[in-house]
Amino acid sequence: MTQPLVDLRSDTLTQPTAAMREAMYEAVVGDDGYGEDPTVAKLESLFANLVGKEAAIFVPSGVMANQMAMRVHTRPGDVVISGRTQHVVGFEMGASAANASVQFNFVDDVNGVFNLEEVASVLDAQFDHQPTINLVSLENSHMASGGRTWAPEQITALKKVVGPLPMHLDGARLLNAAVARGVSPKEFTTHVDTVMTCLSKGLCAPVGSLLAGSQVLMDRARIERKRLGGAMRQAGFLAAAGIVALDTMIDRLADDHARAKVLAEAFAQKFPESNYDPAICETNIVSFNHPQARKIVARLEEVGVAGGTVAPQRARFVTSALVDDAAIERAVSAVKSLQI
Repeated sequence: MTQPLVDLRSDTLTQPTAAMREAMYEAVVGDDGYGEDPTVAKLESLFANLVGKEAAIFVPSGVMANQMAMRVHTRPGDVVISGRTQHVVGFEMGASAANASVQFNFVDDVNGVFNLEEVASVLDAQFDHQPTINLVSLENSHMASGGRTWAPEQITALKKVVGPLPMHLDGARLLNAAVARGVSPKEFTTHVDTVMTCLSKGLCAPVGSLLAGSQVLMDRARIERKRLGGAMRQAGFLAAAGIVALDTMIDRLADDHARAKVLAEAFAQKFPESNYDPAICETNIVSFNHPQARKIVARLEEVGVAGGTVAPQRARFVTSALVDDAAIERAVSAVKSLQI
């Protein structure tokens, strides 16, 4: 009998749990375009409280949430300080330029976090007739570096450097970071003005993300959601699954992290030439550089282990609720026997 695929392409492939499906079936709904869906309102309130903000908005996707943040914080022509490999830069099809008409001034984020001296230098350049900087964007956990995390004190230090400039946190996997660091999500969000989190990755909800911030900013963001085509109607059916996700699925993210660490150690041993240190695998993403990254991915898929690349020479494998201990054992065995 052919064994099922070990699917490590992404944690977006997760399926809603039985409890989520039941909650969706029983959800009380209304027209969220009029602000009349009680289940959406409950989800938004739950998330706002989780991240310590006044209000939140339920949206179809994390990309939309990031784009709404770009639009409420900036004006056309503004500059956003961002890590050069952040999702909002490289994995949203140029949306920030198309939707908000902003430019990016990149700082190095190879380790997931910013060099504060480099950020200070970028800010200082404004006095040399360069465009105005009106936003700082960071990502936690940071996908491209392999799910590495910012410590709360690093975000505090960044805020001291940027001063009154607003900060947006792309926290698609913020709860992975919180579990990995053993802290409350609020410890990451004290100094940011807006924060986004996905429900449809490791938390297993079928659809949706949330953007949170002050009531004033969220009132403006609600307008931008409408402009971007993201206002939904009886969205409580989806929000119900999100409530279950936030109530029951956060702690289990630690299992994904532990399995990723096992996989990271296997890749490090198999490909010492990659100089991949498995100790940097903090969350649920195993990502490393190798000249034959695409070949590695293709060969593994031939033996039933699916992964992907995020750059021509950078492989990525993501653990999730789809992947149990037995699946990781199969993946590790495949890695050990791989011929490149």
